[in-house]
Amino acid sequence: MYSGAAARWLAAFLVGLAGISYTFAASDAGSTGDAAPVPASAAVPAMAAHQVSPSAWYVQGLSALGSPANQNFISNAGFVITPAGVVVIDALGSPALAQRLLAEIRKHTDKPVTHVILTHYHADHIYGLQTFKAAGAMIIANEHARDYLTSDTARLRLEQSRKDLAPWIDANTHLVPADRWLTGDTELVIGGMRFQIRHVGPAHTPEDEVIYLPDERVLFAGDVVFRGRIPFVGQADSGHWVTALDSLLTFDAQVIVPGHGPASHQAREDMELTRDYLLYLRKVMGEAAKNLDPWEDAYRAADWSRFEHLPLFRVANRMNAYNTYLLMQNEVH
Repeated sequence: MYSGAAARWLAAFLVGLAGISYTFAASDAGSTGDAAPVPASAAVPAMAAHQVSPSAWYVQGLSALGSPANQNFISNAGFVITPAGVVVIDALGSPALAQRLLAEIRKHTDKPVTHVILTHYHADHIYGLQTFKAAGAMIIANEHARDYLTSDTARLRLEQSRKDLAPWIDANTHLVPADRWLTGDTELVIGGMRFQIRHVGPAHTPEDEVIYLPDERVLFAGDVVFRGRIPFVGQADSGHWVTALDSLLTFDAQVIVPGHGPASHQAREDMELTRDYLLYLRKVMGEAAKNLDPWEDAYRAADWSRFEHLPLFRVANRMNAYNTYLLMQNEVH
């Protein structure tokens, strides 16, 4: 798909993003699930659980690239306390972070973590899986992640992450599959609480799931929603992503917990940023692809003023635009 200068630029870009949005891995530091040793000089990013309903909390990652300094704490994770145990939603970006999430959970309950439901298999959401697996939790995810887990791409990303995210990701890190692969929309009842899991991919990833608690009107949206920052589009199907965002509005959610950014109490307004950004990418890159305009010319001519002030714009926007240009070439020709 890529050649020449574009291929070299892409390779350099992906090295910079290794272990962030496109890596699919989880960690197992020995049989106990312990995280890698923490250097005495390492700065530890703050983590605090925010309550969004009587039973649900979430922790909010940084608007930054994953790095050793932040332990790859760049995404959100949630947990729901039921009478039968705790259900975690996404596992964060390193085993050390997962251990800290467990510590946050222990501040609110001594019930065991019984399930982990994944919104998708990007690294910043799943590197901590080994901690929960070691604790006996059942991992649940959509079956569309299976192909990626066995791919060379996943293996190579993990190898790069062991370098770029050391010591948090190391030689003991390995890819962790789900214990239960979902093939469609599912409702789980755990401790009397209902978890409605809807497959909304392909959007950000083929396996995107959102998890809705109808009794408390809380929606965990994963990376279908990025709040207050530029999303990583990668090679996502942006057309279906827009459709997925529209489908989220059919939930009667009082609170939406995005994959990145603070929880939202204004569903429509806060989803518009991601949606409008995707629509604009498709518009300008679609016109360029239809007219056979060179991508660089189209990129320079685009008006990015609405989005360029947002976190990670300079890191992600060129790649997002380039991949959308390639996608639109296939759609319009």
